[in-house]
Amino acid sequence: MKTMATRCAMLLAGTMLATAVTATEPRAAITAAATTPPAAAPAAAPAPAAGAGPTDADLMNDAATPGDVLTYGMGPRAQRFSTLTQVNAANVARLVPAFSASLGGEKQRGQEAQPIVYDGVIYVTGSYSRLFAFDARSGEELWQYDARLPDGIMPCCDVVNRGAAIYGDKIIFGTLDAHMVALNRKTGKVIWNKTLAPYDAGYSFTAAPMIVKGKVIYGNSGGEFGIVGKVEARDVNTGELIWSRPTIEGHMGQLNGKDSTMTGKLNASWQGDQWKNGGGATWLGGTYDPDTNLIYMGTGNPAPWNSHLRPGNNLYTSSTLAIDPDTGEIKWHYQTTPHDGWDFDGVNEFIPFDMDGRKLGAKADRNGYFFVLDRTNGKFVSANRFVSRTDWATGFTKDGKPIYDPAKRPPAPSAEKGASVFAAPSFLGGKNWMPMAYSQQTGMFYIPSNEWGMDIWNEPIAYKKGAAYLGAGFTIKPLNPDYIGVLRAMDPKTGKIAWEYRNKAPLWGGVLTTAGNLVFTGTPEGYLKAFDAKTGKELWKFNTGSGVVGSPVTWEQDGEQYVAVMSGWGGAVPLWGGEVAKAVQHINQGGALWVFKLPKA
Repeated sequence: MKTMATRCAMLLAGTMLATAVTATEPRAAITAAATTPPAAAPAAAPAPAAGAGPTDADLMNDAATPGDVLTYGMGPRAQRFSTLTQVNAANVARLVPAFSASLGGEKQRGQEAQPIVYDGVIYVTGSYSRLFAFDARSGEELWQYDARLPDGIMPCCDVVNRGAAIYGDKIIFGTLDAHMVALNRKTGKVIWNKTLAPYDAGYSFTAAPMIVKGKVIYGNSGGEFGIVGKVEARDVNTGELIWSRPTIEGHMGQLNGKDSTMTGKLNASWQGDQWKNGGGATWLGGTYDPDTNLIYMGTGNPAPWNSHLRPGNNLYTSSTLAIDPDTGEIKWHYQTTPHDGWDFDGVNEFIPFDMDGRKLGAKADRNGYFFVLDRTNGKFVSANRFVSRTDWATGFTKDGKPIYDPAKRPPAPSAEKGASVFAAPSFLGGKNWMPMAYSQQTGMFYIPSNEWGMDIWNEPIAYKKGAAYLGAGFTIKPLNPDYIGVLRAMDPKTGKIAWEYRNKAPLWGGVLTTAGNLVFTGTPEGYLKAFDAKTGKELWKFNTGSGVVGSPVTWEQDGEQYVAVMSGWGGAVPLWGGEVAKAVQHINQGGALWVFKLPKA
């Protein structure tokens, strides 16, 4: 009988590989644009001229310009808050579809993208590394780009893509074979196409890149394959690498084509050569704060999962890093789960906000705790539980150190495996990738969370290029018979939960909040829902026909407020969810952009 770790390896390197092969089938529309880029690097393009497309200033001002959506997170700080009030708690019940646009084809799976909206066009990425441009008024498809994915790609957690970045005449996104591609936003033609890392070693790319000061800044995916996490910056006009910052101690950074500084100190928190395949993938992307001129990037789990094989805190895994966007230097770090043995990636978004005259940032971590830090220096302010159970740790000290429950750490294995323990949350996290939102109106964070635990045990493992590097087995179990997903309103000042909404299936989509006293999020059952931001009362819902695991946005166009979200069930839950996956296996896949507005009088 196969062990759980073996089955995980088969899932990573087999099942997902098999689905990836279908991505090489012929393309329609503008597929021909996905050709290999010329060997010669393209000449650097000039900065966007007035009227030529979004500029650096436009991106930094995105949160204050509700006529478009230019950045992932609706502003560089990614608060996902809109000042629009035309759709509000008093009239949202009248919201109706304006149109729906299909992503077509057989390649559906999870649609986790957030739309970008500019100049009457909606840009969305789709599963299998596709990018679409739709007319924002009619829903008509303007063009489609399909990446030519090779055989053998190895995404761990579905063939998803979470969004694109826009700048000047370009729309930019990453692909599952670890490329970054810049397309002409009006035609879909390739401007540049750069290889980020070798996909046959387990690298991939699923996050939305961000643009700061003319640089495309991004992370990487592949933490389950023993890759090394990195944060990198490329010239937005040419795609040329400017700097590279590995997230694992001992690795050398680069700046302008030369070695710069080492990350951390060699063997300070890793033994021997373990740092060479230490994990720490930066697979969710980051946020940027113009006030501090810092990028905040979360890092993933250490590799392997079996913590007994890698003594030490294993910096800078399961952490938040503050990085200088000009040089790639790490200015501060905070590790949410030192010596992580539960796969509690620290990749969750760190959202800058101000409170009581202080420049702070907040993060709802996979380990089940909601952290508030001083964003200027990383000093610990508070950590409060946002899920019902975090029995891997009983809390945090005033210095920001976890108070572990040693009985909940998987024991060292024998020749075959270690004894299993039950710990909560499960490795899929109190909150996984799905972004929370912060309301400048209520002062609360709205956190999509899940109530589940896991039986977990350790197994022997050795690194092999391109193979799953776990050293652990697991079985996920719900903590309650009648619900798993919970949307919670968290007060960062007190650490108290103001209200919560319980959902039978896991929540796996992002959150939007508005000055109209509204909170929007989707459910696997297919609904986009709106709640009263102050009370949590459900005010409206619409079934899109497939699970909603994307991030909703809103904008104003022709004097009307629109709300849009991607629909299409998938992501990690059907692949990794165990008993939970069985409970939602009836949900149909799909792939569509849904856009809503109020009916005219």
